[in-house]
Amino acid sequence: MSGVIVVKFGGSVLKDLSAIEEAASWVKKLLAGGYKIVVVVSAMKGVTDELVNTAKMLAGNPDPELMDEILSMGERISARLFTLALREHGVNAMFIDPADDYWPIITDSNHLDAEPLYIETKKNVKEKIVPLLERGVVPVVCGFIGVTVDRKITTLGRGGSDTTAVLIANCLEAEEVVLVKDVPGVFSADPDIVGDSAKILSELDFREAQALVKGGAKIIHTKALRYLDRKLKLRIASMEELAANGGTVIRGYDPEIEVKTSPVRITMVTIIREDLDSTDVLEKIMKLLKKRDVKVLAVTCEEKALILYLEEREGIIVDVHSCLVNERLGKAVSFYQDLAMITVSGRMLETSPGIIHKITKPLAENNINLYGLITISSSIKLIVSSSVLEKARELLVKMLREEVEVVT
Repeated sequence: MSGVIVVKFGGSVLKDLSAIEEAASWVKKLLAGGYKIVVVVSAMKGVTDELVNTAKMLAGNPDPELMDEILSMGERISARLFTLALREHGVNAMFIDPADDYWPIITDSNHLDAEPLYIETKKNVKEKIVPLLERGVVPVVCGFIGVTVDRKITTLGRGGSDTTAVLIANCLEAEEVVLVKDVPGVFSADPDIVGDSAKILSELDFREAQALVKGGAKIIHTKALRYLDRKLKLRIASMEELAANGGTVIRGYDPEIEVKTSPVRITMVTIIREDLDSTDVLEKIMKLLKKRDVKVLAVTCEEKALILYLEEREGIIVDVHSCLVNERLGKAVSFYQDLAMITVSGRMLETSPGIIHKITKPLAENNINLYGLITISSSIKLIVSSSVLEKARELLVKMLREEVEVVT
């Protein structure tokens, strides 16, 4: 939807009533620029911590479902207060509460760390939020909160309001999502650790931001990054930086599903050993492979077997066997050659129930044998004979296109 910006205000920004007033004034300026605005709010600073502490004082091990109901109150109050502030500025604002028919975010039932159900949420956003924007209404949505299909309150875990904002922006096909925080942007390192040498980064691509987050940077939760889309720009900034159009911009996205094949031919080597508790086998084999400049694509362990997927290289089986015999590391070696790898990756793998079954079913139905299936983070690696690589890829793409957007 053109001309739409989703703005999320963090709890550390909404620290008091004057801060809410300042934020509401800034939203009015955006509206004056001709934009359609959706506001997402966190609980005011300290409120969620107070709710958690109070609940734990009353019950040492509170029920997760009831805890979600309690924790949701911080955002629900914020949405009402922010709506009130916007109306005082003459803005036609409406708070969107999980008890309302307008509520868009649907999740699974994993209380305290729920996963949004993307397809259901996107449908709701199109049917419920878009008409409000077209009428000139500014929806003020409670961040951090979802509801299950049977309307029970859930919360999205750490960084949940960021997730709410980016998810709604994705579903709206918005131009930009702005996360307003109490920091001016993303730093080159934690200023509390490196001091004044930390610099604000003006721009990051998706992969850089994802790597920083997975490495421990607390700039945004990986769950929120998952919903960045092709045309969606994400900005992280403080109110002061936004006044100068500053902050850090993150561009790029992780496709819903991506299917890639590798031109590298693979040899699958199985090493049998009575005791695989020791790391001796792997250590010495890796040293041999490094000496031969052989790339290791994947490693799996079974009870009495170590399985290596190696870049195919002439004589490598002889070398591995000699190493095992000379070093007395294993009992036997077997192998398959002329294999290939298909990698299925993307943000929707983590939120698509039964994805392994969906991927393997068309291959089994077409008598395509799997020599390995390895899941790593949000990717699935399939090892097949190179003679059926293209057929397997086409089957996977056809099946996945019926489910989600596929990049090949």
